Amino acid sequence: MRAISTEPPEVPAPPAKSQLTPADWIAAATHVLRDKSIDAVRVDVLAKVLNVTRGSFYWHFKDRNDLLERVLKSWRDAATEQIIHRFEKSGATPETLIKELLSLPFRGQSAQDSASIELAIRGWARRDDLARQALEAVDAQRLSYITRCFEAMSLPRSEAQLRAFMLYSYMLSESLLRTQGTEDERQARRAFVEHTVLARCCPCSETDASSSPQA
Repeated sequence: MRAISTEPPEVPAPPAKSQLTPADWIAAATHVLRDKSIDAVRVDVLAKVLNVTRGSFYWHFKDRNDLLERVLKSWRDAATEQIIHRFEKSGATPETLIKELLSLPFRGQSAQDSASIELAIRGWARRDDLARQALEAVDAQRLSYITRCFEAMSLPRSEAQLRAFMLYSYMLSESLLRTQGTEDERQARRAFVEHTVLARCCPCSETDASSSPQA
């Protein structure tokens, strides 16, 4: 029988200032998620990508789940909270803010990268509660902000919510279906949606709810 060691487990030494930070691991995990899948986001894979040992990972994170939680938090901060904060500080009119939102899917390579990451997270959320809850919170936060923009145009909340959903659905579709149509066609879609959501009178608000078809 082998003797049981009484020595404490080896603890990795503190990383030098020049070594990797948690943000480096989070960025690497996000890139692997985007380019492959959540199944590929593993400690051994990331260590190989970053050219370091596995021990470096455990200096910054408790385990893989800790890393995944922080990947989702980092995505939410970059793709939602920072954008809303920047818009709110701009002092722009609600109409201008809505036009700015409509322009987000058209902002070159950064918009394409953001859309690819979001598509990967939405795929992940289909089979994982952690990602699903994070995604639902992001969708709710974005819709709430857009609704407030429309309410600032003196629209009733019910109509503001409808227009916000239309605008947000368009933004997601344009981001995820960015190869559909020519550039002129994409710009025409954008102009049409902008005209529709900023119209002062919404046809649906003039229709009695009782007249809608019943299931």
